[in-house]
Amino acid sequence: MMAPILSVIIVAYRSINEMRGNLSSLPRTLSRRPVEVIVVDNSCSHDGLDRLVAAEFPWVIYLNPAENLGFGRANNRGYSLCRGDYVVYLNPDTISNSEAFEHCLQRLSADSEIGLISPRLELADGSMDLACRRSIPTMWDGFCRASGLAGAFPNVRLFAGYNLTYLPKDGTYDVSAINGAFMMGRKSVLDHMGGFDEQFFMYGDDLDLCIRVRKAGYRIVYDGSHAIVHLKGLSVGKDFDRMSTAIFDANRDVYLKHFNPNGSRWIRWKYQVTFGLWKRVARLRAWLRGSRRVRPV
Repeated sequence: MMAPILSVIIVAYRSINEMRGNLSSLPRTLSRRPVEVIVVDNSCSHDGLDRLVAAEFPWVIYLNPAENLGFGRANNRGYSLCRGDYVVYLNPDTISNSEAFEHCLQRLSADSEIGLISPRLELADGSMDLACRRSIPTMWDGFCRASGLAGAFPNVRLFAGYNLTYLPKDGTYDVSAINGAFMMGRKSVLDHMGGFDEQFFMYGDDLDLCIRVRKAGYRIVYDGSHAIVHLKGLSVGKDFDRMSTAIFDANRDVYLKHFNPNGSRWIRWKYQVTFGLWKRVARLRAWLRGSRRVRPV
């Protein structure tokens, strides 16, 4: 049997309502070679995903780790089985299309300097998922995002540095980070990275990987000429307040790992205060809007 060109890794958690659409949308072949799909079920089959996969998608490699491994560790478990020349980490709450996959694959094949690539991610209402292209935000960028200045002035570079909304959404350019909902890369590059850092249980792991890829000298590319759908948030439930806290805390830990290598107490204090401020500003903004739903990224 011909070796797969691409390995798709999907970490599922209480995602059975999304997985039928997700798996049905995936290409079975690309560039006339097979695509393999690996599902790691962090919900331990309690929602019946094992039966769905066995009945409707027998070609999928299904892993039941019998515990919730977290995002990074589960992806690493799936990665250990990959046979493709390329790998894509994909969220279960996405609807894909062959054209976007083929396009990203061809760009990686044509340019060895690209370490990771993402197409445009669109939400169910057709708007852009802003997290699919990101900077490594400065303190000012984070404040603008949390306070709403970035949303109020999306085309002003001074305020919109976090999600780069001053750049054309259908353009293609290098960015500092993309979203873990879709990250495609060459397996040889990802082998060198050693997978996701498993100290991050959920959130922060994609940002950490992007930083390491860039430090290794590779480019990260956002290509808005093609899009897939991201039904954002469905796989993590509806507790947005708790989710936002987890995201802020995880990103703080990423900063402490990469931008405080000597363990400076002053820098640690600065990041603790800064990310704490972002959380409080975002919560205040949500309260003023009369909503508890806070999405910091």
